[in-house]
Amino acid sequence: MKASRRRFEQGEYLARQSKTRAAMEAAGVELTIVYDPANMCWLTGYDSWSFYVHQCVVIGTDGTLFWYGRGIDAKGAELTTDLSLDNIMAYPDEYVMTPERHPMEFLANILQQKGLANCSIGLEKDNYYFTARAAESLYACLPKARFSDQTGLVNWQRAVKSPTEIVYMQRAGKVVEGVYERVMQVVQPGMCKNDLAAEIMHASAQGNDGHYGDYTSLVPLIGAGEEAAACHMTWDDQPLAPEEAMCLELAGAHNRYHCPCSRTLFLGTPTQKYRDLEKVIIECTENALELFKPGVSCDEIAENFTATLKRHGYEKNNRVGYPIGLSYPPDWGERTMSLRDSDTTVLEENMTFHFMPAIWFDDWGFEMTESVIVTNNGGQCLSNVPRQLLVR
Repeated sequence: MKASRRRFEQGEYLARQSKTRAAMEAAGVELTIVYDPANMCWLTGYDSWSFYVHQCVVIGTDGTLFWYGRGIDAKGAELTTDLSLDNIMAYPDEYVMTPERHPMEFLANILQQKGLANCSIGLEKDNYYFTARAAESLYACLPKARFSDQTGLVNWQRAVKSPTEIVYMQRAGKVVEGVYERVMQVVQPGMCKNDLAAEIMHASAQGNDGHYGDYTSLVPLIGAGEEAAACHMTWDDQPLAPEEAMCLELAGAHNRYHCPCSRTLFLGTPTQKYRDLEKVIIECTENALELFKPGVSCDEIAENFTATLKRHGYEKNNRVGYPIGLSYPPDWGERTMSLRDSDTTVLEENMTFHFMPAIWFDDWGFEMTESVIVTNNGGQCLSNVPRQLLVR
């Protein structure tokens, strides 16, 4: 691994691998083909924008651990992991994006050569990156293997953050603080949304407080006017209107670790409905932060939020948060637990969440979210963006 690319000591990676192997043994799996780039990075350090082609980390309970990907990306594995060159394995470029052959066919040959063709193999089936054809290729080429869906197996091992991971997320929090500072410096009626997006992305990459900004797993989400009712709208070239609100879902990232933060920004004098909901969301957030403690369950936080909303005459019919940390496009969630009334997962110290007390109506929306660490004293916010309706 190149020294400047090292983000964690080798011992931390070894501990993660050991933890994953223990989970595999509990699940009755001898080998796992890890496709999610965040899981690949968490296990080995591998970091490159190469997830648009087939790649994986293969980990086995027998000590097997190797990176597998496109030949031109093997150097990236050498620079960002502690794997020996013998454990960096690549497929020829003739396997890239062709209907005639598939990279999983080449991987199957490697597994056969290693004597791993007949074992129980876990796959991350419900994953953005693993395709139906990848699965079909493995089934066809490894007929004696016993396959099972192990989606989330590695993700769950990532739930409790190490001290270094927490530091990186706090630095990401500083980055998003700088992003909002820049937004408040430049935003004004008549500014085109693409120009605002450019300012956001520049501040996001530039970083803040001495910490560089990594690329975020979502692009800036900018919903203005009626589009604020559609929570995942991106920008166009239209000017921002006066006396109108916008919802911003932004984040800072550092060493691939994220700190999302949403705010509602009003250009002009806010109408009463915004001021009323601002007070309610602040109350909901303050109540919820007290509950982000070890031993509290996800559904308890969701039910507390819902009860506070209902007391003020509002409703929200979707989850109110999810775990965050290390991530790659297209999202910054860890895809494990959810803050909803049906999830009884119990929180542990140093879990990290994006708490999302956001509400969307037919023609407007309101977002004011916080990224938090679970501590014995309640939720500790990862950033310090003013918790209020922003007005310019």
